[in-house]
Amino acid sequence: MKRLVKKLSIALFGVALAVVLTACGNNSSSKSSAAKSNLDLQTSGTLTVGLEGTFQPYSYRKDGKLTGYEVDLARDVAKKMGLKVKFVPTKFDSLIAGLDVNKYDVVFNNIAENKARKQKYLFSTPYIYSKSQLAVKKSNKSIKKITDIKGKKVAEATTTNNAKDAKRLGATITPTDGFQQSIDLVNQGRVDGTINSREAFYAYLKQKPNASIKLIDSGDAIASQKIGAIVTKKHAKLQKQITKAINELKKDGTLTKLSKHYFGGDVTKE
Repeated sequence: MKRLVKKLSIALFGVALAVVLTACGNNSSSKSSAAKSNLDLQTSGTLTVGLEGTFQPYSYRKDGKLTGYEVDLARDVAKKMGLKVKFVPTKFDSLIAGLDVNKYDVVFNNIAENKARKQKYLFSTPYIYSKSQLAVKKSNKSIKKITDIKGKKVAEATTTNNAKDAKRLGATITPTDGFQQSIDLVNQGRVDGTINSREAFYAYLKQKPNASIKLIDSGDAIASQKIGAIVTKKHAKLQKQITKAINELKKDGTLTKLSKHYFGGDVTKE
């Protein structure tokens, strides 16, 4: 009889322990699920990312598939957050506005912080520290320093910091859809130059080393820019989670590895 009571006690203890462990597991799972649901994502369990998809090496198509520095980065960030990832290619001029109409959760697209954007949106910790350069044709004799663009035609996407810098330096803006069209206009001699990030030009020249352009440093005329992921201000929790993931990717060396692969150098440090 005593043995039977002892066996029953052990069995009941085992059942109770299993219930407690299951409850703990469910509680942990519930906390994880709750954390994800609190991010107010467009699709539960998925980080929906807005980007151009046409700007090598940031985001572009290779053999029909999206690839690039920011594509890989967004995938790694989503993985750190325990989420799937979905990309929504969008033209640059309407890219940030897409956040306001809930087209996606976040934008990863080489977009620099500025006062106007920070008034309306939240930026993650930077994943690129960018310095501007001016591209002109090798045959151009009239522009020797970036301030020489005063009164000249400069091709830029109109909503970019590059366009604002060009205007501030006295240039006339020829509107374009983005980097490729801008550089094409320079090569065709239809504009005098285009301002963009050094990493964008490095990537371009890596693909086309015989291109007939030369680069002019901006010196002190244009300050370095911080590039981060952008979300709306209602997504403060999401911004914190993305920043946490990027910091982890910096710490484990993934960010530097991606940068060297796509740019040929580390553009993730000041």
